[in-house]
Amino acid sequence: MKNKKYLCLILMILITATAVGCAQNELNVGNDDITEDKKISIEYDPVEGGQVVVPLTNFNTLNPLMTENSSYYFFSKLIFEGLFEFDNDLNIVNQLAESYNILDEGRTIEIKLKDNIFWHDGEEFKPEDVVFTVNTIKYASADSTYRQMFLNAMGSTSTSDIKRIMDITITGSNDIVITFDRAFSNNLEVLTFPIIPKHAFTSGKSGNSDYIKALQLDDYKPIGTGPFKFQTYEKMKEIRLSASDNYRGGRPYIDEILGRVLESEEDILTAFETGQINIATTVGVDWDKYSQNSRIKALEFVSANYEFLGFNFGKELFSGEKGEGLRRAIAYGIDRQSIIQKLYLGHGTQTDVPIHPDSWLLSEKANTFGYNLDLAKEELKKLGWKDTNNDGILEDENGKGLSLKILTNSYNLMRLKTAEMIKDDLKKLGIDVSIYPENKKEEDITVEDIQGQWTEVNQLLGAGDYDMTLLGWQLSVIPDLSFAFHSSQIPYNTNFIKYSNPNMDELLQNVFLKSSRDEKVKAYDELQSFIVEDLPYISLFFKNKALLIDSKIVGELNPAFFNPYKGIEKCYIPKDLQ
Repeated sequence: MKNKKYLCLILMILITATAVGCAQNELNVGNDDITEDKKISIEYDPVEGGQVVVPLTNFNTLNPLMTENSSYYFFSKLIFEGLFEFDNDLNIVNQLAESYNILDEGRTIEIKLKDNIFWHDGEEFKPEDVVFTVNTIKYASADSTYRQMFLNAMGSTSTSDIKRIMDITITGSNDIVITFDRAFSNNLEVLTFPIIPKHAFTSGKSGNSDYIKALQLDDYKPIGTGPFKFQTYEKMKEIRLSASDNYRGGRPYIDEILGRVLESEEDILTAFETGQINIATTVGVDWDKYSQNSRIKALEFVSANYEFLGFNFGKELFSGEKGEGLRRAIAYGIDRQSIIQKLYLGHGTQTDVPIHPDSWLLSEKANTFGYNLDLAKEELKKLGWKDTNNDGILEDENGKGLSLKILTNSYNLMRLKTAEMIKDDLKKLGIDVSIYPENKKEEDITVEDIQGQWTEVNQLLGAGDYDMTLLGWQLSVIPDLSFAFHSSQIPYNTNFIKYSNPNMDELLQNVFLKSSRDEKVKAYDELQSFIVEDLPYISLFFKNKALLIDSKIVGELNPAFFNPYKGIEKCYIPKDLQ
């Protein structure tokens, strides 16, 4: 579970509409007391100027190809662009690509690049830059972020495969052809990596010196084609960007973006509340407390954090037709909306599949199970479970009570409370549930305590010492469920529930191979149908987050889990608020 592969998936989790002629901004009149919040609506015209301060956490490089820090990864999207980017539905839209054509069942992609694109240093963007970027990633070490992304998306198991699975050639003044050694469904999604300028690293020497320079960590000067260009960097303190005058979408209204380095998420939230920064992502679920503060707007979005209840398929109880019936009864018996409303204050999105709720690939099957005690009890009755001794717990034909253990990292208090609510729900069905490992302390929980418990949980998972496990994944923006569901992943402990079903393996292979976008949707629909039918996991919900922004920022900011600053290039700060 701790493989580098999935750290990279987390990082890769991860443009907007045109600006309107005017927008509305709500301001308090008079007293700022939140108990009486009188507002009027003021119309502003877009105007250039002003500064926006955004948060960063400690990172080790400005190199977008080498960063492993998510805050800088998001920040770098203000500077760099890829051939393609994700839209609101997590589908692919052109960025530096003007058009594309998929050939040879997905093995070949012809791409026409956009004209009149310029790097921040004034040089023109060329096909050679794309070729250089691809070759730089191929040259990078096996554990570099984007090389891992290539391998993961292409289903490769050997890190040496990168040399042969992707090739790129220039076929015209603005045309390139990318060739893969296999057909696969994420052939466009994998082309969202940032493009870097060849001329900035060309030394004239032979060999691989240019690639080595492009992969350096220290003294790296970012040069991109994005809406904001790099100005200065004070290590461990701040990065300063300015609006790019020659940006292809037009000069951004905001003059300057300042990235301020802070120690932790808690420090970021404090800095936002005190006005030191203008944007922050929520840490907890109680952001409704800001609703009456006229200085703050909260833009809610569905995160990539997915919570689930997994079954141990090494236990006879969950195998065969009876096991399927028990899993279905449990799915009906958990009141997920109650968990979302009571624990997460409504800031969660229920689903029956591990596909992001905003995704263009989401099927109607994603809303199959609702809370239904009658159906849950009917399923258990069909399986022969009865409360023969009237103790409130169901027994089998041999008189053995239906008792289950939920394994979870209970120092995560929200997860512990979720487990406790699931326990209460299942008790209504006559299922006795215990939660472990037990918390040895309720207060003053340290980082060492949390890490120690996580090690214990992983050991218990590996040993199969559990009935059900309540955990979460941070899913990638590039869809791939093989790591969790395919039988080949059991030895790698990513399929830690030891789920093995040849039908699932075939469906996963099918979604991997579909190169047509229409065929991909159909294949994912079939996969989701089987997931809700066989229920290897009970999907609980995706957590929602919110981007907190200073209300002086006006415009169509449209945060997403893969890019919280999506649309900021079209936002502005009214003159009297700069």
